[in-house]
Amino acid sequence: MIGRRRRAALLLGLAIVLGALAAGDVGRRERALAAGLGPTVPVVVAKKGLEPDRAVRADDLTVRHVPARYAPADRVAAAREVVGVRPRVAVAPGVDLSVPMLDDGGGPQLRPGERIADIVAIGDDELVRPGTRVDLLVTRDDQQGPGSTRLALENAEVLTVGDAPASGEDGGGGRISIALRVTVKQAVYLAAAQNFASELRVLPRAPDDDGRGAAGTTAGSSLKGAQ
Repeated sequence: MIGRRRRAALLLGLAIVLGALAAGDVGRRERALAAGLGPTVPVVVAKKGLEPDRAVRADDLTVRHVPARYAPADRVAAAREVVGVRPRVAVAPGVDLSVPMLDDGGGPQLRPGERIADIVAIGDDELVRPGTRVDLLVTRDDQQGPGSTRLALENAEVLTVGDAPASGEDGGGGRISIALRVTVKQAVYLAAAQNFASELRVLPRAPDDDGRGAAGTTAGSSLKGAQ
């Protein structure tokens, strides 16, 4: 009985030693392989399918690290570089993004009937970025009666964002200059609103919020509620 126990203990000890040796050998092989492959670099990958007619959003992308020798020479290294940009071709999920796949910066691609409307509005430039969607509130002060605030535009795509020109009163604080993708009628309305409204305000939407139906909602100066 004692002999069998001793043999079992010896076999267990031998197994532990062999396991430790094997683990060490694997570790050495992994280090040697990593040294042979060289340093890794980030590569932006399409997490979702990308379509040419839709600007890339942050949640469409992910980043993986690959050995530099295997990374595409024209790779995209940071997701922020392509958020708001439109692909030239459809990109399948899991595909590495490269510069030739993306618009060259020659300007946004407009579909028939679309226009670009440039406005200056109150908004947060940390939240309102190219590729995001916004709603637009227009406030009017009526000299003949009470003023009102109206939800004038829903789910509009932001193409560019910049600093608002400084005004004599506030130096541009809290105001941003943005370009929106709109229809012809919306462009005409926004041009008039920019000239005659007392305030324009953009409200950023969540990336997956494409709901509509509230356009035209109005609140009067009595603050009795929206109607």
